[in-house]
Amino acid sequence: MPIKIDRIDKITSNFGKARVLILGDIMLDEYLYGSVSRISPEAPVPVVEINSEQIRLGGAANVANNIRSLGDEPVLIGVMGEDDASVKLVQLLKDKGISRDYLRHTFSVTKKSP
Repeated sequence: MPIKIDRIDKITSNFGKARVLILGDIMLDEYLYGSVSRISPEAPVPVVEINSEQIRLGGAANVANNIRSLGDEPVLIGVMGEDDASVKLVQLLKDKGISRDYLRHTFSVTKKSP
């Protein structure tokens, strides 16, 4: 059953009026782009020459960014490490206009690699 236009209008008319609590894992997503020209002699893995990289808000921070992009106010609550990635993460949140008032730092850092 398709959604009616007046229902869409009713839903979207509320954008920009909400304060949304987001509690979750706050992450920094890092993307590396490059090209492979050879396979490593030590192991059967490609050797990548990095051409560029990109960092983005991940996890609950990405949800907060999406809420902000709809015009609403995200209230982000979570814990992050005290490392270089957290400095980048805090700067991205600041650049996007997302409050950092309820973020806490911890000494344990979980890093996921491919």
